[in-house]
Amino acid sequence: MNLIESVVARALAEIEACHTAREHALTLARALTRQCANTIRAVHRREFAEAAALLTEAGASARALRESLADHPDLLYAGYSQDALKEYAEAALVYAFLHGDPPPDASSLGVDAAAYLNGMAEAASELRRAILDSLRTGATERGVELLSVMEDVYSLLITVDYPEVVTGGLRRTTDALRAVLERTRGDVTAAIRQDQLIMALERFERRLDGHAAVDPDSVGDAVSPGQAGVP
Repeated sequence: MNLIESVVARALAEIEACHTAREHALTLARALTRQCANTIRAVHRREFAEAAALLTEAGASARALRESLADHPDLLYAGYSQDALKEYAEAALVYAFLHGDPPPDASSLGVDAAAYLNGMAEAASELRRAILDSLRTGATERGVELLSVMEDVYSLLITVDYPEVVTGGLRRTTDALRAVLERTRGDVTAAIRQDQLIMALERFERRLDGHAAVDPDSVGDAVSPGQAGVP
């Protein structure tokens, strides 16, 4: 083997190792994304024990993904890897928001800040489904509580002012959250007004029932003959 063949062979060996790592990472990323989606579905069904188990599996997949790419940082920061880790952050935050737990931070999840913040924005958008479920079951106060979480997340993320290449497209994700937030705020406002109308009607019905319960004979006895027009 001459010198040219030798250096080309070494370069091809590196490319082969990179290709093998990429294929393995794609498999892990797909598994992680699937586990996160299943976690969120379980949370919406309020099957928190199953959701916690799925989230634990997702955490193991996230660690495996990072470890498999430890020697290939270019692949770790590729779109498919960061998207999968963003999904993991979203699933963990949806679980925390709806289970009533403190939200985990980026370091505890092993996720970079950009993927974490994008995951938080998507987790806040995911709360719309829970809010609508609450409104359908008459739990308007719960809907208002979750809407407040959405508003808190949006008010914080909208202040992030860094280039998109640094934040991983956070501005677009935050804009999408704003659209979801505005629709959800309108739904919650309509539900509150409906509740207020129902309560007002119930009070009116009780007043009518109170008047109807008065005995007409007792009313007649209380009227004097002169008042009744009797000579």
